[in-house]
Amino acid sequence: FSAYLHSQVVMKLGSRSCTLAVSVMVPNSLGPAELLIHYGTPAQKDYYLPRLAKGIDVPAFALTNPMAGSDAAAIPDVGIVCRGMWEGQEILGMRVTWDKRYITLGPICTVLGLAFKLHDPLRLLGDQFGGQFAGKEDLGITCALVPTHTPGVNIGRRHWPLNATFQNGPNWGTDVFMPLDWIIGGPQMAGQGWRMLMECLAAGRSISLPSLSVAAVQVALRVTGAYASVRQQFGLPIGRFEGIEEPLARIAGHAYLMAAAHRLTCGAVDAGEKPAVLSGVVKAYLTDRMRATIADAMDIAAGAGVVRGPRNLLGRIYTAAPIAITVEGANILTRSLIVFGQGSIRCHPFVRLEMQAIEQNDAKTFDRVLLRHIGFMARNAWRSFAMALTGARLVQVPVEGPAAGYCRRLTRYSCAFALVTDAALATLGGGLKRREKISGRLADALAWMYLASAAIKRFHDEGSPAADVALLRWSCDLALWNIEQALRGVLDNLPSRLAAWKLRAIVFPLGARRAPPSDALGAKVAQAVLDGGGMRERLTRDIFVPDASEPGLGQLEAALRLAVSARPAAEKLAAAKRAGRLAAELDADPVERALALGIVNAGEAQLLRQALAAQDAAIAVDAFSAEEYRLL
Repeated sequence: FSAYLHSQVVMKLGSRSCTLAVSVMVPNSLGPAELLIHYGTPAQKDYYLPRLAKGIDVPAFALTNPMAGSDAAAIPDVGIVCRGMWEGQEILGMRVTWDKRYITLGPICTVLGLAFKLHDPLRLLGDQFGGQFAGKEDLGITCALVPTHTPGVNIGRRHWPLNATFQNGPNWGTDVFMPLDWIIGGPQMAGQGWRMLMECLAAGRSISLPSLSVAAVQVALRVTGAYASVRQQFGLPIGRFEGIEEPLARIAGHAYLMAAAHRLTCGAVDAGEKPAVLSGVVKAYLTDRMRATIADAMDIAAGAGVVRGPRNLLGRIYTAAPIAITVEGANILTRSLIVFGQGSIRCHPFVRLEMQAIEQNDAKTFDRVLLRHIGFMARNAWRSFAMALTGARLVQVPVEGPAAGYCRRLTRYSCAFALVTDAALATLGGGLKRREKISGRLADALAWMYLASAAIKRFHDEGSPAADVALLRWSCDLALWNIEQALRGVLDNLPSRLAAWKLRAIVFPLGARRAPPSDALGAKVAQAVLDGGGMRERLTRDIFVPDASEPGLGQLEAALRLAVSARPAAEKLAAAKRAGRLAAELDADPVERALALGIVNAGEAQLLRQALAAQDAAIAVDAFSAEEYRLL
C-alpha cells in the first residue's frame, strides 16, 4: 500500500476502535518490518516478512528505557560481544541486558525489535567483517530481532494507559545470550541502529498518529454535527445558538485543515521523501489540534459526553487523547527541539555549508558562503518591509481566486520567518537550542505556514469548490493569525532588544494586524455541517459509520435523518404554539392534538412521532444498576 492508502486504512479502523487501529499501526509503522524492508539480510526478510504479513508473528519495537525517554540516544541498555553456547555449539554472540517500558504490543509480541548499545571490550569483532570494527570497543546503538520465547526474555505485563485497552507494557532481560545474526542487517550493521531509526522514523510519524488524529476529529464532527441538529433546547436545535456555533466551527475547520496537512505529508512519503521535519509537524500539531477539537466536541455533547457507557461516542477519545500527545516523541520535545532544531539546519540554504567550512578549516569557502548569507538576509529584510507596507499585493502567485490572497500573505510571512530565524541564529548562536521558548515559537510559525499551505493545496486539488471557500478562509485566517502571534512572540522575547526593535520595524512596520477567523465566517462553517448537509459528509468521508440500528452513532444518524425530514411539520407545531392554537399541556400528546386540530396531516404526524422517538433514543445516556456498576 502507499502511505496514503495505509493512512486511509488506519483512519477507517481508528474511527471504529482505537485498539484495533493501534494493533494494525504498530506492525506497519516504525518497527521490525520497516527496518527489515530497508536493512534486513535476505535471510531475515525471507523468514520474517511473510510471517509478519500473515500475522503469524506479532512485532513490537523496544526503544524507551525508564532512564531514557526523550533522550532516546542515551539508553543504558547494553549488549556485550562474547562467546557462548547456542544450539549445542560455541558461537560468537552477545549478552544483552535491557529494561524497556511503554512498548505497544509488547505484552503479546512474538518477535521483539530491541535497541541497545553494543560493546566489544575484548575486541572479538576486530578481524571480522572486513575489519570495519578494528580497534573499536563502543560500537553504538544496535537493533536486533529477538524471538520472545528466547530464555531470559520477559514480556506479558501490561501498562494501563488512561483506560485505553490496546496492548502496551514493559519487557526486560538480563544477560540474554543471542547470536550476532539477530542484528537487523546482520553483524556488519552493528552500531548502525540510530541511523536506521532516524531514517525510518519519518514515515511512521507521518502516518500513524496523524491518521488517528484525523479520524478522531472526523468522528467528533460527525457526532456533533448530528447531535447539534437533533438535540433541542428552548424550542430550537442547539446548533442554532451562537454559543454552540463557535466550537462547532472549530471542529469543522480543523477537520478540513488537518486532513489537508496529513494528505500532503503522505504524498511526500509516497514521493520517496523522508520528511523528518514535516513528520514532526504533523505528529505534534495534528495531535494537539485533535485534543483541542475533542474538548470542543465534549462541550457540545455536555452530559452525553460525560456519562460513560456504550452510548457515549466521545468520552473514550477524550480520555485517551493525551496518549497521542505523549508517544512517538512528546509534543513539548517535538515543538521545542525537533521541528525548528532540525529544520533550521536541514532547510537553511547556507548554515550547513558554513558549518562544514568551519569543520574543514576552509576559510575561503566560509567567506564566500558568509557573503551570500549576508546578501540573503539583506534581500529578505527588503522584501519583508516592502510586502508588509503593500500587504503583499504585488507578489506573483501560481493560483487565482480565493486562495491567491492567502498565497501572497504566506509569501510575506515566509520571508519574515527567514529573516527572524537568521537574526535569532546570529544573535544567539549555539545558545538558540537552549532557548526552547523561542525555538518553539519559530516552530509554531513554520508549522502553521505548512498547515496553511496544505489547506490551499487541498482547495486547489479539489477544483476550488465554491462550497469550501468558507473552510479555506477559516483555515488560512487561523493559520496566518498563529504565524503572526508566533513571530511577535519571538520579537517580544529576543534577548537582543536592539535586534528585536529593528526587526519589528521591518516585519511589522504598520503593526501586527491579523485576526483569527471572524464570528460571521465561523457561523458559515458551523451552519454548513448541520442537518446532515453535504459538507459534513465530505469532511467525514474517511470514517466508519455504523448501521442505523446500532446504539450510538448509528442511532444518532437515523435520528438526524428523521429530524430533518420532520422539520417542516415541527415548524408547523411551533408556529401553532406561538399563535396559541396549540397549548403546551403536560398531559397531552401535542402531535395527536395537532392532528386533531388539522395543523398537520396523518403522514406528518407519523413522521413527527418517529422523529421524536428517534431523538429520545439518540440523546439517551446509559444508566446502570448498582450491581452492573460494580462490575464495570
